Amino acid sequence: MSEISPTARALRALDILQGRPGVTASELAQRLGVTERAARRYVAILREADIPVVSTRGPYGGYTLGRGVRLPPLVFSATEALGLVMAALDSQHAVADASDPVGSALGKILRVLPTNVARQAVMVRETARTVPERFPARPDPAVTSELVEAVAAQRQVRIGYRTAAGNPRSFDVDPWSVVVRYGRWYLLCLSHHAAELRTYRVDRITEVTPLDGSFEVPADLDPAAELEANLARGWEHETHVVFAAPIEQVRPWIRPTLGDLRARPDGGCELVGSTSNAEAYAGEWLAGVPFDFTVVGGEELRAAVRAVAERLARAVG
Repeated sequence: MSEISPTARALRALDILQGRPGVTASELAQRLGVTERAARRYVAILREADIPVVSTRGPYGGYTLGRGVRLPPLVFSATEALGLVMAALDSQHAVADASDPVGSALGKILRVLPTNVARQAVMVRETARTVPERFPARPDPAVTSELVEAVAAQRQVRIGYRTAAGNPRSFDVDPWSVVVRYGRWYLLCLSHHAAELRTYRVDRITEVTPLDGSFEVPADLDPAAELEANLARGWEHETHVVFAAPIEQVRPWIRPTLGDLRARPDGGCELVGSTSNAEAYAGEWLAGVPFDFTVVGGEELRAAVRAVAERLARAVG
């Protein structure tokens, strides 16, 4: 993997300065993935290129772009423009609807591109349609933006939350990361009241209120892996399944959200976790594993597996 050049990092620093006026050297270093000393060097590169970057000292200081900055025009190829429209369609956005934030943004981009570049993208934008999601779960862009900003600034927040049953809740959290999994958005955070890692659906978050406190994210955090593991814990129905096959053969068939898969002394393996939907666990997930298994824990799961087995037996009886 090639090393990112100083010029490329300097341009990335310029992009950050545009989007976050007043960003501190520490925040800039974190966004760039470098030390504070390196971040200041990239600011110096921008100044050497006659881009006015103003620095302000003090607790509320930071870097800001000076007045009169003229940035180069945005340039896309025809393939890149078409790719933007296709990505928006894949994400279920109404790309031809000016009231949709993504549709509005795409419209602005396509209007300023040369006709020969934008032609295919405009055609797809006007004619292609997406099938609505069966269970739409698109988060509010304003709420998502506030969460992402809090994650970047490592700022504690209070979130308003609507449970699956529609009940309003409020939680104080350290927002560690926003993770997108199979088209659904999650907030991975440290819950203050539980003092444990928690996962919240972003589409169920109704408001975000910044708090005074800050936090540090664990240096070895893998947000995607932590999300997968967290989604397998804390549900109301226990699950404990023993497979009559070695763990190496079973592992490719087991999603991390199903629980913790571990080897057994007898050469088999076992899956220990929890679920809120025993019927789906049995009929959609366990039924697809091509190895013999025994449900040794979880009365709800045992009943669900029995019901699935009886239904399939009736289908051939």
